[in-house]
Amino acid sequence: MQLYNTLSAKEREKLIEDAGKDRLTISFYKYAHLGNPEVFRNHLFIAWNELDVLGRIYVAHEGINAQLSVPADNFKKFKQHLDSITFLKNVRLNIAIQQDNKSFLKLKVKVREKIVADGLNDTTFDVTNKGIHVGAEKFNELIEDPNVVLVDMRNHYESEIGHFKNAITPDVDTFRDSLDIIEQDLKNHKEDKKLVMYCTGGIRCEKASAYYKHKGFKNVYQLEGGIIEYTRQVNDKNLENKFLGKNFVFDHRRSERISDDVISNCHQCGKPCDNHVNCANEACHLLFIQCKACAEAMNDCCSLECQKVHNLPFEEQKRLRKGQKASNKIFKKGRSQVLKYKK
Repeated sequence: MQLYNTLSAKEREKLIEDAGKDRLTISFYKYAHLGNPEVFRNHLFIAWNELDVLGRIYVAHEGINAQLSVPADNFKKFKQHLDSITFLKNVRLNIAIQQDNKSFLKLKVKVREKIVADGLNDTTFDVTNKGIHVGAEKFNELIEDPNVVLVDMRNHYESEIGHFKNAITPDVDTFRDSLDIIEQDLKNHKEDKKLVMYCTGGIRCEKASAYYKHKGFKNVYQLEGGIIEYTRQVNDKNLENKFLGKNFVFDHRRSERISDDVISNCHQCGKPCDNHVNCANEACHLLFIQCKACAEAMNDCCSLECQKVHNLPFEEQKRLRKGQKASNKIFKKGRSQVLKYKK
């Protein structure tokens, strides 16, 4: 019984090209109490591998977090399989605004301690006791209310290229960093302010909404389906779009443009730019913002040092990388000292 990938990313990419069929990029999540995540993981892999599903799926005792792509002509079967699982019946699916057949190139279903790393060890905290979900229209009304505090629950490199106007955008590297910072900053407004949160697809602010209710906040709201579903509703219902710039996404596309506003800068020259790239030096692979001019001048690298390494013969690069661990700066997502105009 096959429970793992047998094809490389390059082999899968060629199969997708040869098939010539459209694929749908989809994300969804569901908090639930799962007794045996390992058995559930294996069940999903077997079923979805047969449907040619590709993506990154995390399963834990607290539920499932899935980002994937599925052939368009298999979508009906995929949805039927989801509906056959009791806690996933009619689960909301966030379908990407901008599609890319190569958004994912492998099927990875992994068992994790949690579907969203939060650093919390409070056994009295119930993640299913969530805040009030609101759609795009109600969200637009709420964020104009002077009695509302709007908080972006994403990391700095996400909000740097796009966020809602008037939102608080915590300068954090991880979701777990933001929880205590926000609680501390708003500790005097647990009863007199409405706390409204948003994130990419809803999973982080749903956990945050349950956490802040647990911490005593009385009026907690979250944007249903996150920025992805908000954009869909704005387009479908012809609502005012209050999001500025791009929505960062965690697949090969890296972002979806929501408005024409460019609110960030190239980390190398400072000119307006919101294009995230990874440093071409495989020993670095730092995520940063780079304009086309700098990409050409720097050979897609983040620094002169990386450019020199990238220009070496491939076998020499491999020799230099041998035995070396990835630099921690890759996890700083644009905070590296080699970047002159970083946030």
